[in-house]
Amino acid sequence: MLQIAYLILCILGTVLPYSQFVPFLLDHGFDIKLFFEQLFANRISGFFGMDVIVSSLVLWTFVIWEGSRLKMKNLWIYILSNLLVGVSLGLPLFLLMRQHKLEAVGSVAEA
Repeated sequence: MLQIAYLILCILGTVLPYSQFVPFLLDHGFDIKLFFEQLFANRISGFFGMDVIVSSLVLWTFVIWEGSRLKMKNLWIYILSNLLVGVSLGLPLFLLMRQHKLEAVGSVAEA
């Protein structure tokens, strides 16, 4: 059940941010300067921008620390998903695969 919730959050975490980003790309192309100008256009958008940047750093730390502890493979995938979409995909994807790993290890320990 928990894995299904994480999967649903992965889908929402991809679709919702891209529903805002794709129109920007279609209107302006890959204009990094404009992207950051709009991201930090005022204090409120700056608040959310800084929150996402710090959350990304926390996610990377968690992925490396917890993923290494559990001997998970391909940890770069979660960092890349964070960079290509955001924390909204990177975190639930890592938690989904972490849960899968925990359940696999748990079933081996029970056998």
